[in-house]
Amino acid sequence: MREPGPSVGDVVVRLPKTLPVDTSVAQARGCFADDHVQLLLLVESGRLLGTLVRDDLAEAAGGPALAHSHMAGRTIPADVSATDARRLMLSRGQRRLAVVDDDGVLLGLLCLKRRLTGFCGDADVAARAAGRGT
Repeated sequence: MREPGPSVGDVVVRLPKTLPVDTSVAQARGCFADDHVQLLLLVESGRLLGTLVRDDLAEAAGGPALAHSHMAGRTIPADVSATDARRLMLSRGQRRLAVVDDDGVLLGLLCLKRRLTGFCGDADVAARAAGRGT
């Protein structure tokens, strides 16, 4: 039985920044220059084909970033309770998970706040972007 309260689908960032699957290692490294970026989403036609964290690129010399991507342990369905998702993320030391449906379509990004007390939403992301002048 699902924990009562909001689901992942209720607290997800619905329009996360995504990258095309042909993104290079150099381009992916450039994205990680922003310390808010913790998980890169490699997408083609709306489907999530790979995710990257900084450590995935530590040994990568170059070429396509997709070759260094992973999916296991980095996705979550939208119908999981937000409370259960937070517990899972804390137990794994993760602050970002890609939210996908059964067909691998990207539904959004689950972002645990720095204080680990709740999730960032679309309004938080927009406010941060406005504060940077972007």
